[in-house]
Amino acid sequence: MNPQELKTIMGSGLLSFPLTDFDSNGDFDKKGYEKRLEWLSPYGATALFAAGGTGEFFSLTGDEYPGIIKTAVDTCRGVVPIIAGAGGPTRFAIQCAQAAEQAGAHGILLLPHYLTEAGQEGLAAHVEAVCKSVKFGVIVYNRATSRLKPQTLAGLAERNPNLVGFKDGVGDIEAMVAVYQRMGDRFAYLGGLPTAEVYAAAYKAMGTPVYSSAVFNFIPKTAMQFYAAVRDDDMATQHRLLKDFFMPYLKIRNRMQGYAVSIVKAGATIVGHSAGPVRPPLTDLKPDEMEMLKVLINKLGPQ
Repeated sequence: MNPQELKTIMGSGLLSFPLTDFDSNGDFDKKGYEKRLEWLSPYGATALFAAGGTGEFFSLTGDEYPGIIKTAVDTCRGVVPIIAGAGGPTRFAIQCAQAAEQAGAHGILLLPHYLTEAGQEGLAAHVEAVCKSVKFGVIVYNRATSRLKPQTLAGLAERNPNLVGFKDGVGDIEAMVAVYQRMGDRFAYLGGLPTAEVYAAAYKAMGTPVYSSAVFNFIPKTAMQFYAAVRDDDMATQHRLLKDFFMPYLKIRNRMQGYAVSIVKAGATIVGHSAGPVRPPLTDLKPDEMEMLKVLINKLGPQ
């Protein structure tokens, strides 16, 4: 798949980030991961992001990463495209990007470099080094310590034809509008705030109708239903699901930093598709929180 084909894929539909399966010892569970992907693939996501944020990319080792991406590519071949997460310090991000390309992934989502703040010149050098290390498409994730300004993105896009996507995980409406106005259709755009459904209608109004869903990991039918409601401007369905599920869900998620991932693993366990525990420094939901989540999920009906 060339970069423009990746851009086209990002132009419509719902995207999601499968959980990465760990066993009781916290080691990668290949068979569990294969079963997860086989379960989720037919539900209709446009693409799946292997080893993304919800897939705990930040906790994976360099030795584990290539095998996880290859497992995803092999399992989903001919069914749904796989975009690999990549990130961290520049040289490690390059290693991940090249491993993903070798494994047959269709592109990468370049996650933040983490921790160290950097100016626009340094951020641009980081993104450009990764782009030039591979031939397939790159989507940059605007979040945390990696916030790219419109003029920086314009320069990167001019020098790197394979930079084809922009995912926003900041939620600064003014900044997002500025990026969209500057870059236009040069990029495909993706809403990427945690629990993106809550912001989906607002992002669509800004020219970003596509988003990535974490809850697709445990309520795929409802996730697709909500996406269809956003696509069709069905506000009644959006408001019903926001009231009955997503807003109460946020109350549980917001109890602890890091629960944006932990609550998704908890949901998968509740519906019978456990991905095992999260890795430190994340922590799993407490028993009472699991019960609260179970009540919300049960109200939605069979998935």
